[in-house]
Amino acid sequence: MIFHTLPDIQSVSEAIHDAVAPVFLITGIGSILSVLVNRLGRAVDRARIINDMPLKEKKAYFDELNIIISRTTWIRRSIGLITLSALSVCISIGSLFVEVNLGLNLPNIVTIMFITAMSALILGLLCFLREVILASQEVIAPNRHR
Repeated sequence: MIFHTLPDIQSVSEAIHDAVAPVFLITGIGSILSVLVNRLGRAVDRARIINDMPLKEKKAYFDELNIIISRTTWIRRSIGLITLSALSVCISIGSLFVEVNLGLNLPNIVTIMFITAMSALILGLLCFLREVILASQEVIAPNRHR
């Protein structure tokens, strides 16, 4: 791409300026995904330990295993939704540059992608909250009987 006029350079400069905030959003989403993947890994590791136990010992951990199964389901949902959020932000940023480069008018695509990103992020965080509640029940429930 060769810039022929000052307005061309200014248009690209404005697109870069508009893309900065969403890029920081992607960084935050990446951090959330890192936390989720770590939680998923820990839950899977614990499930493997329980599944490797002899049947007699495994029966004592049956409730914990059921909670872990629910937790992993909620974490997977959260990871999927938050990944969709990141992809939507990326499409939104890409649309900004396509708009500037090709001189197209794509505000609806940018708006829809950003609304999709925020909706998916909210739903993903709600799934994460549900998983945290299940994880705390896993710790609290055995200690209630004492």
